[in-house]
Amino acid sequence: MRRLVVVMVATVVAGAAVWAQTQRETSEPNTAPASVSTAVEKGARWLASVQGADGGWGQDGGEASSTRPGERLESSGNDVANTAVAALALMQAGRQYEPQVERALAFILQRVEASPMDGLAITDRQGTQIQRKLGPCIDTFLSSMLLAQIDGRASTPALNARVRKALQKTVAKIEKHQQSDGSWNLAGGWAPVLGTSMASRSLFEAQKKGVAVSATVMARAESYTTTALSSASPAGRGAGVGMAGGGVAASAAPVEAAGVALYQNAQALEQLSRTAADRVQNAKQISAIQGQLGDAAFVRGFGSMGGEELFSYLNISDSMKRVGGDAWPKWHADITQKILGVQNADGSWAGHHCITGRVAMTSAAMLNLTVDRAR
Repeated sequence: MRRLVVVMVATVVAGAAVWAQTQRETSEPNTAPASVSTAVEKGARWLASVQGADGGWGQDGGEASSTRPGERLESSGNDVANTAVAALALMQAGRQYEPQVERALAFILQRVEASPMDGLAITDRQGTQIQRKLGPCIDTFLSSMLLAQIDGRASTPALNARVRKALQKTVAKIEKHQQSDGSWNLAGGWAPVLGTSMASRSLFEAQKKGVAVSATVMARAESYTTTALSSASPAGRGAGVGMAGGGVAASAAPVEAAGVALYQNAQALEQLSRTAADRVQNAKQISAIQGQLGDAAFVRGFGSMGGEELFSYLNISDSMKRVGGDAWPKWHADITQKILGVQNADGSWAGHHCITGRVAMTSAAMLNLTVDRAR
């Protein structure tokens, strides 16, 4: 396992400032998509350049717009969810970004440790774009995923102990606040099924690291997934129906998936394919969902590239990689080209609907492109 290293914060901030001064916002995609390694490095450098002095990121960066002329930034400050997903992306981008990851970890640990034991939230910052779309407690789910990835890999035994304690706290919060149907489809999100996906995934990752996770909670999550699949009509499992403005949604998909079959079925594909036993038991459902990936309308999701699409593509990619076979390299090649084609010239990605913030979009795009590097 790689170990996160501690470096002088002043050196990191100074380096980021130099890079930021040379960069300016552009929403124009590259005319010729870069190679995967080049695209990931450009995205990682952009993320590193806009990390806040406090170690966090907001919707479009971590510094005030006054220090980055020409860029349109959300002004509500840095938040836990964007910080967690940015750190996850930089972890996969390479060891050279370990200083930025460690600063992000400090930002998140401070908030997890200060949060009350009761309740699911780990932050009092509310109303961020990513919360409005994926649910009010997406910060908890993404932080738990990050903590599970870092567990055992931090730079010192003392920091490892803090990470494990914080991870146990987020796991307990998530378990305690599972909904009666087995989901975490909390009110307040446009497509909270993606929050459910991150909640369940974070428990699975924690379990792999040796953290005690309730078998009952995990069984309920799988039951929710299979029930949601079986209750959808054939239309809901398909490409969907046209919408005004060129969007595409499946009207029979549940409200927690914003009526978009891609979001629900991508969650299901990841949930049902985690272990070899799962893949045998759920082979029929897995095959049915995989069969939809040749339908361009289904893959388009809501009809244009937003963060919800990128998080759904990540669920699909992780599942397809596990299942293997000829379908996996074809999917990965196709989705890679789709993502490369909409990268901005400055290295970032920006969403075209709903989750439009460049931090979440860039991070999710990088995670998709580097899925082969995932541990």
